[in-house]
Amino acid sequence: MAAVQAVPSSLGEQIREELTCSICLGPFTRPKVLPCQHTFCQDCLQKLTEGETTFFKCPVCRQWVRKPPKGVQDLPNNRLVSSLQTRIRRQATALKKKEESKDLCVLHLSEEIKLYCQQCDVPVCNECLDQKHSDHRTISLKKAVQERKTPVQALIDEGRNNLVTYCTFVKSLRDKEKTLKEQKQQTKDSIIAAYSQMMQKLADSRDHLLSEVEENDKENMEIIQKERDRVLLDVSELSAACDRADEEMDRGCVVFLHQETILTGVMAKHRGKAAPTPVQTQPAVFHPTDTPVPVVLLLGHVTVQSLANAQFPEAPASTNDVEEAMHVCDHQPQAVTFGGQGTRVGKFQFPAGITVSEEGEIFVADRWNKRIQVFTLQGTFVHQFPAAVPGGQAMEPNDVAIDGKGNLWVVGETEQAEFAVQYTKQGRAVMKVDLQKSGWVRGVAVDTRRNHVLVTQTTGDWDNPHGEVLVFRPDGTLVRTVGGKKKNPVASLVSRQQRMKHPWYITVDGEGNILVSDCGRHCIHVFNKDGQFLYKFGCEGSGEGQLQGPMGICTDRAGNIIVVNSGNGRVELFNKTGIFLKHITTDQWQPEAVAMTTKGQLLVTDLRTHAIHVI
Repeated sequence: MAAVQAVPSSLGEQIREELTCSICLGPFTRPKVLPCQHTFCQDCLQKLTEGETTFFKCPVCRQWVRKPPKGVQDLPNNRLVSSLQTRIRRQATALKKKEESKDLCVLHLSEEIKLYCQQCDVPVCNECLDQKHSDHRTISLKKAVQERKTPVQALIDEGRNNLVTYCTFVKSLRDKEKTLKEQKQQTKDSIIAAYSQMMQKLADSRDHLLSEVEENDKENMEIIQKERDRVLLDVSELSAACDRADEEMDRGCVVFLHQETILTGVMAKHRGKAAPTPVQTQPAVFHPTDTPVPVVLLLGHVTVQSLANAQFPEAPASTNDVEEAMHVCDHQPQAVTFGGQGTRVGKFQFPAGITVSEEGEIFVADRWNKRIQVFTLQGTFVHQFPAAVPGGQAMEPNDVAIDGKGNLWVVGETEQAEFAVQYTKQGRAVMKVDLQKSGWVRGVAVDTRRNHVLVTQTTGDWDNPHGEVLVFRPDGTLVRTVGGKKKNPVASLVSRQQRMKHPWYITVDGEGNILVSDCGRHCIHVFNKDGQFLYKFGCEGSGEGQLQGPMGICTDRAGNIIVVNSGNGRVELFNKTGIFLKHITTDQWQPEAVAMTTKGQLLVTDLRTHAIHVI
């Protein structure tokens, strides 16, 4: 049964009921009147008519109403309702101010305080006077206030004096804080300067030692080559003599009778050389000097003792000692490599994108072969399937990602269109999302926390490209765009430095932040999970922390960011705030895409050899 509505008890309540929207049951906001004279909030009508293009029904009388071409905002305003609402608000405000201006009794809420009982030292109303204070001495409120001014003023003065004391103390704390911060910065600057000198000395020592090793190796190679040439001459002479004797012995002619004399002379010459003496070379050996770095940590501050003048070892005892002491040189990680250029199973033609499942299955977007290939972490081929949209049309896959349910998302293109396609792990095409035909390469990532699919998009011509990130639900519904142009001119001016030029690869870290490699601006853009710009890092160049056409990007469990510095042929490591940490690899590769396994192995696609490296 429907709930029985209370009958309005006053004219005011009846008016308020007439000023209530029958959809949201709240006061009208931006009231719009329909041709049937029923009035509703603009926002309520907006939600009611979503999906309706021409007509909709009045929620009260069910009469059909034509929807204006520009939406419900073009319906006429109900000015009478707006005027009544304004008057009621003003009347309520005036009544509230009038009530607040009265001093009402706390015991008799409807009675105004008019007297002050000197015996009880409390303000009283007429009711209080009749009940408890009729035989007490009372005075007017004005006189009571006048008598209280002197002691209250004394307390105010005392309080203000205390405030001055407190403010003086707080100011001293601020001054102390400023002094401590300055001392901290000075100490940090001293440490940085001292360690810079230390690292320079280490670098000079390293270069000197490496030069000596190269020179020593050159001398050893010359000795070995000289001995090799000498022995090969003897081998040639001895071999020729034996071969000639064999030939003459087979012929059995007169010439053979002289071979014994010839061989006797040759063997006499080489008999003493049958066991060549070992070649004497000088191996490259390190000789350590253990000099500790004089850094003293004290409670509350740091003291650096003669860092700039510290003595460093000219040569460490062994490579293990060097790594344990200072990790002076970054070593190149060992890699398992598989693939190679070709069209056969296990070969690649432009391995563009890569991802890895929690079970260790590697999925590679084999672009020019128009397929997805699957491998184990040891490089063993598992299976492959064509990169085709539902219906069978083949496309060139640009990138691949895996969602929380184990399904694959692949972005790619045909000659006519571009798509984001969802596949099962076995390669069955589940659905597709149509994308704008742009002619630019895209990347894809999945936010497994929100179950969102993120696709990069670049539009415009080569002289004026601009990029953004499209965020979809798995059913293809667009949730939002990230990093695009702002319609508001002021916001557009502020965000100009935050815009992306040509976003390519994309990833989502453990906190849900979105990281995009912008190969057009040679930097990395970072947005939070809601698409708000946080920061960017990197600039064009070849130095440490500088990028040249960054491509693949991923993060590790600690939040560190791995970036393919494609133009410089390197893979770089940054911390979660974009500070450069180290070169992961500087091998002669042409890296394109990267992915990180749950066990910390890094997968890198290499366009130079059309191979995959597992580091």
